[in-house]
Amino acid sequence: MKTFIERHLAWLGHDSFRLSGTRTVYLDPFQIRGGPVADLICFTHEHFDHCSPEDVAKIQGPHTVLVGPPDALAKLQGDKRPVQPGDRLTVAGIAIEAVPAYNIGKTFHPQGNRWVGYLLTFEGTRIYHAGDTDHIPEMKHIKADIALLPVSGTYVMTATEAVAAALEIRPAVAIPMHYGSIVGEKSDADRFREGLAGKVDVVVLSPAKG
Repeated sequence: MKTFIERHLAWLGHDSFRLSGTRTVYLDPFQIRGGPVADLICFTHEHFDHCSPEDVAKIQGPHTVLVGPPDALAKLQGDKRPVQPGDRLTVAGIAIEAVPAYNIGKTFHPQGNRWVGYLLTFEGTRIYHAGDTDHIPEMKHIKADIALLPVSGTYVMTATEAVAAALEIRPAVAIPMHYGSIVGEKSDADRFREGLAGKVDVVVLSPAKG
């Protein structure tokens, strides 16, 4: 998995990632410098730091497909495919499953909004982007090779809660996200890694420059 990460997966800060290979996929692009034109952009929800028209404009081409909840896609123009939890579709040969993402005991990401995380099958690897979520019961059904999990607390799971989520999902590799920008510090990622030592491999990425 670590070879796959080195070749194909870049963290762009906050909850933003780019998958590069036979296709180029972005997840929640925010405050990015630009990059290769996207075949697919996935949005977990409509908050400005996850669905940013300004950032989409940097990577959107005439054939880019936009996937996300309806309220997120309403902010954008182009080839749009609305999703809600439980939906499955294939775009540019990439299998996409939208899964639940919501808060428990917080009001920032209500379950009733039907916002999402994603399971993507890319270059033969199954990747879970949890979106902005707490440790929710639906995670026990997630099967992924790589899990991208928020760790900052406040709006999402704390590092300790993310450890519990990773132990339930049991990916080959877990990668912390949702820190170092709007909320959360590198120390949250470090606590996540320490909590999973000897149990689940953790890769703490540095933000890519492009």
